[in-house]
Amino acid sequence: MLMVEVVGVRRPLAGSLLALALTASLAGAMLALRTELSTATTALVLVVPVVAGVAVGGFTAGLVATASCFLVYDYVFIPPYYTLYVSRAEDWVALAVYGVVMVLVAQVVARAKQARGEAQRRAAEVRRLFDLSELLVRGSSGEELLVNIVNAVKAAFELEGAALLMARDGELEVAASAGVPLSEDEVRHLSVASAVPVRLWPAQAPGTPPPGRPRARRTGGGRGGDGPEGIQAVVLATSGQAIGLLALRGTRGARGERDLLGAFANHLALALQRAQLSEGALRARLLEEEDRLRRSLVGAVSHDLRTPLATIKVSASTLLDNPTLSPVDIKELAELLDAQADRLDRLVSNLLDMTRIQSGALELRRQVVAVGDLVDEALLVLGRATSVGSVRWHAASDLPAVDVDPLLIRQVLANLIDNALRHSPPGKPVSVSARCSEPTAGEQKVELSVSDLGPGVPGAERSKIFQMFNQREAGGRGGLGLAIASAFLEAHGERIWVGEGPTGRGARFAFTLPVAREEP
Repeated sequence: MLMVEVVGVRRPLAGSLLALALTASLAGAMLALRTELSTATTALVLVVPVVAGVAVGGFTAGLVATASCFLVYDYVFIPPYYTLYVSRAEDWVALAVYGVVMVLVAQVVARAKQARGEAQRRAAEVRRLFDLSELLVRGSSGEELLVNIVNAVKAAFELEGAALLMARDGELEVAASAGVPLSEDEVRHLSVASAVPVRLWPAQAPGTPPPGRPRARRTGGGRGGDGPEGIQAVVLATSGQAIGLLALRGTRGARGERDLLGAFANHLALALQRAQLSEGALRARLLEEEDRLRRSLVGAVSHDLRTPLATIKVSASTLLDNPTLSPVDIKELAELLDAQADRLDRLVSNLLDMTRIQSGALELRRQVVAVGDLVDEALLVLGRATSVGSVRWHAASDLPAVDVDPLLIRQVLANLIDNALRHSPPGKPVSVSARCSEPTAGEQKVELSVSDLGPGVPGAERSKIFQMFNQREAGGRGGLGLAIASAFLEAHGERIWVGEGPTGRGARFAFTLPVAREEP
């Protein structure tokens, strides 16, 4: 504020000094030609100091320039010279016309300068409003949008500080702040109950609210005698409902600036409402997707549970209802119960794995391991489900080791082999093979595949087979096992796909693994 006052004093002074200097210079230049110049020509030349003075220092400097030029005109260029006495009537008319014209010129130039300054100020306000409005329509995320808003407002209005407070559960909370922050006491004294700007003044005596503004009062002290150090609080309201408040510290309080703040507050309120609606719509979509995934998970689990539970139920009922069964039959039923219990155990493990995947808690613990060891461990996981000769393993003796998380890849192989065993015809073995694939982008891969002679997977369903809800369309395949296998391989940055079996029958599930740089 002090700087503005100093500048306001300097400009008229500078304009006056410039006008006096020009008057003296022009008078000195015309003095030698005084007898040859008419009074009209001299008057026209002495218009220049008036215009220059007004251009630099405003109307006040123009009046100073008019007075000085009038005196010089009379004293130096109107006979008798070097005296203020005027003897002729036409000289009186010339002086009177000169004085009136110079005052009018000063006023016209001052108004033109003022209009130009007003136009520039309006253009700057429009540009600021446009920049701020453009910021609001960029579609930034919620937190990023709030931070950008307060930073942009502080810079645009040259403030000491700006804070955006949002109404949550009937209380105002600072959502974003830039510059000098609000104190806890200042936040407590803010309110959005009235949808009009609220002026916060410096501290007063207890029980003495500011005149006409009893609702909100700043309790911090001012800057000595500099006057009130206030905070302009603009309520953000849409459809008659307050959604927040913009608190600005260090505003100059000019009428044009208040109007600009009001216009921006309307834009800001609409942008915040739009962000809240977008957030609500996104939350609704996420809930809908979560519900869909939950339903699909329940369907997949029901599908995978049905067969082992039915088998266990039938086997247990047979053992209870037929006490005269032979030892061979009892052993066969017990083995069947044991195999289906193992299958249920794998299903529970798959459910736990799916929980890890969906919660983002899946972490890789890579090790260098031989591919044959991974296959052996997967067969051990399957236990009695893999009878002698039901799985055949083919691989070159010089197959390189791979760099993977062995627990996850073992589960991938177990799920694929279990899936192939369930869909392969009786007496038809499942084939597991491995080979080095062609280098991709200079990186060597090992390709593993699990093939069966079952019904295969229709071509239209191969892109969906690794989702959790395509058992019926994919010929009964799908469920948690393939979905988890796909997720584990994606975590490794690898891919999995399905095609026809080697003989054109059945299905072949293949995936890649990265070759290790060192041997295990």
